[in-house]
Parts: sequence; structure tokens; C-alpha cells
Amino acid sequence: MTIPESGYPRAAAVTPRLHVVEQSDSTNAQLRRDVEADPQGHPHLSVLLTRDQRAGRGRLDRSWTTPPGTALAVSVLLQVAAVPVAARGWIPLIAGVAMSEAVAAQLPKSDVGLKWPNDVLVDGRKISGILAEVLPGEAGDVVLGAGVNTTMAEVDLPVSTATSFAAIGTDVDEDRLLADFLTGLRDGIAELAVEGAAPRLRERVSAACRTLGERVTVSLPGGELLAGTARRLDEDGRLVVDTGVNEVAVGAGDVVHVRRVD
Repeated sequence: MTIPESGYPRAAAVTPRLHVVEQSDSTNAQLRRDVEADPQGHPHLSVLLTRDQRAGRGRLDRSWTTPPGTALAVSVLLQVAAVPVAARGWIPLIAGVAMSEAVAAQLPKSDVGLKWPNDVLVDGRKISGILAEVLPGEAGDVVLGAGVNTTMAEVDLPVSTATSFAAIGTDVDEDRLLADFLTGLRDGIAELAVEGAAPRLRERVSAACRTLGERVTVSLPGGELLAGTARRLDEDGRLVVDTGVNEVAVGAGDVVHVRRVD
């Protein structure tokens, strides 16, 4: 792994505030606390980063912990007052595209894409997850968290469907990865604020989404299962599943799992 001795200079050139900490319970939780304590000191695209997260959380409050030094945990403050409320459901998906492109830049021989709604896959295995949390207040600012498996050995991967740069046999440049991710995230959020941009962004996200076209089962709260073919993303970023009888749109907050049917 290439870890810059001087920190993360490429990433620091993209963000107005890059705070690297030795360890954190949860970068999302810590960044929320930091923003609350010093809102003026945390402008748009402020970043908190660690390689040792002790009590991270994923979607639906699932735990996300890794051996120290084997993964990056990064949280970014997004000030989204300029983004129409109706368009903000695209933020996690835009973040997923940004991370997919950052990962793909260092894995040019691999197939990198999104598993709807919040995972980044390399050759069908998860290397990164995304979690967006809305902060209290009228502005609707968002803390966007991402975890990326970097030097985790194959034997340490939590499940057989996970992977890492090390497991793939690639020496990752963390600074480049972070800088590319932040650049894509910054530009995607800026485009989302432009009137009429949503259709273009939907095309871009759809092109990256490996779930589309697959036969899937969707686990819903309460134990209900929805089975069918994932056809498209609707105007709000929801997954449209064709059951053979009708089409059902499900949002990220409505699902427990989305699994491919082989």
C-alpha cells in the first residue's frame, strides 16, 4: 500500500478541511459531533478519516468493523441547501458512483460497479459501502460515510462476498483513492443542484448499477419477500422490480436486503 508520509496531499487539495485521526468509534458519529461543536469550522466537503474505526455502522444500523490498518473509514460533510429536496435521494447513489470510479481507476482490469443501493462491487464482491445520514436542522445537511477495504487479507474478510485491494493483489494508493472519490462526490453534488440535471445523473448511475437486469429477491421489513427482475431506477433513485405481474418501486429505506438470484 502507498501511504503518503506527508499525509494525503492530493485529497487535501480537494477538501477545505481534512482531519485524519488515529482511531475513531465511528467517523460518521464523530463528524456529526464535530460539526455540532464547531459548525463554522466545517465547510462543505469537510472530511474525517481514519484507518482504525472501532464501532462503525452500516445501513439499518448494521455493524462495520475491521482490523486496524486494513480499511479506510471516511466521512464527508455535504452542505446541500442548493440541492432540491426532491433530488436528495440521489446523494448516496452519486457517492457510490464516485467511489466506484475511484476504485476502478486503480483496478482497470476488474469490473467495478454498484450494487443498489449502497455497495461498491469488484467482480461481484463488495469492497466498499456507503451510508448517508441527514443532520438535524432546516438545511438538511448530510454526513456521507464510506468504508473501503484496503489491505485486508483474504482470510480476514468477513464474508465470502467481500473483497479488498490486497485480496485482489493490488497495492492501493490511498491518497489517490480519496482524492478521486472526493472530486467525484464534489462534482456530482454540484451537478445535482443544477436544474434539469437529474435525468443525466440517473443515466450515469444506471450505467454503473450492476443490479439492473438481474433477477433479485428483495427482503422487506416484516419478512415479506419481493421477487422479480430489477428493471430500472425511477426518478427518485428507487429500484423498480418487475414481478411478472406488476412493477414495484422500492426505496433504500424500505429494504433489508437485495440479493441476486443465480
